[in-house]
Amino acid sequence: MAQMLTVHPTHPQPRLLAQAAERIRAGAVVAYPTDSCYALGCHLGDKDAMERIRALRGFGKDHHFTLVCRDLSEIAQYAQVGNAEYRLLRALTPGAYTFLLPATREVPRRLQHPKRRTIGIRVPDHPVALGLLAALGEPLMSCTLLFPGEDTPPTDAEAIAQRLGSRLDLVLDGGPGGLEPTTVVDLFTGTPVVVRAGKGDLAPLGVEQAL
Repeated sequence: MAQMLTVHPTHPQPRLLAQAAERIRAGAVVAYPTDSCYALGCHLGDKDAMERIRALRGFGKDHHFTLVCRDLSEIAQYAQVGNAEYRLLRALTPGAYTFLLPATREVPRRLQHPKRRTIGIRVPDHPVALGLLAALGEPLMSCTLLFPGEDTPPTDAEAIAQRLGSRLDLVLDGGPGGLEPTTVVDLFTGTPVVVRAGKGDLAPLGVEQAL
């Protein structure tokens, strides 16, 4: 079974976050809490770990991965952000939103959408996730922890570890997770298009429902 690290949900222990970051750099696939629900993550440059996440989620080759970043300044390194997009991101981050944006050359091709060359970008509003990113010192390649064929994400860290067993390396237990994934907003054309309505409020986007 995966290693369990129990961290405080609002004041996570730096020692445990540093230990988790070290394991991620060494190739671990981790489950960790966010402001929406639990997520799977791995090192940005680790192709093998990425393929393990694909297998866990049952992803096809055209699925968007997300780079989970510490702040807006980090986003600009990996995504092309115009003035209008920047204003929207500044208003809605950190928060339960994932934004689809054109990727920069810093993003490995295997992480980009194969046709559109876009990447998902997110800044979470959760102490454990932000603490892990600070300890890692770079974005985390990530996706929602949702099992194939199921509509509701798991909320209990210990149950996640038991269910995934040796297919997962590490679980950061930050308490009960949420049931709603992020709201996904496509900014590829410059006009916000909601492709998945989730926890993030749609009102600031000027839309009432997902398109």
